[in-house]
Amino acid sequence: MPGHAIRVREATLDDAQLIADLTRACWSGKVAVTSSGHRETAVRVLEHLQHGGGFVLLRDEEAVGSVRWMPHDTDSSIWDIMRMGVLPGCRGEHLSKDLLEAVIHHALAADVSELRLAVRSDQARLLDLYAAYGFELAPELEYAHANPAEPAPMVMRRKLGY
Repeated sequence: MPGHAIRVREATLDDAQLIADLTRACWSGKVAVTSSGHRETAVRVLEHLQHGGGFVLLRDEEAVGSVRWMPHDTDSSIWDIMRMGVLPGCRGEHLSKDLLEAVIHHALAADVSELRLAVRSDQARLLDLYAAYGFELAPELEYAHANPAEPAPMVMRRKLGY
């Protein structure tokens, strides 16, 4: 965007509170109140960062979004993309693509075989965004981090490599 310097940086363990705060702010008014993202804690973020990783999105050096990934429970060459969000005041600038591209490039460099993400039933408009990045619906898969208090999300996957 003209006038804005956009940068994505890898998250550190010191970012746990920042990412928890960002997640709750990004979810506010956007995602159903039953989503566990509204109750995100630095402790949970720290666990995700220790076992997987994350990125922080900066606009003019101010943190305005984040994303995390975790290796799949049964196969560490499969990563689940989680909790991607951009603050309300920055939406409409297509910034989530920067986060998604950062995860894809990081996964390719790490020889990950597949990326998966879940799309909430009330966020179906995101299917086209992810499809543009090579993700396909995988109705045979269940999301490992699904909230049992909500309708099951749609799982999408993108195979990497050959």
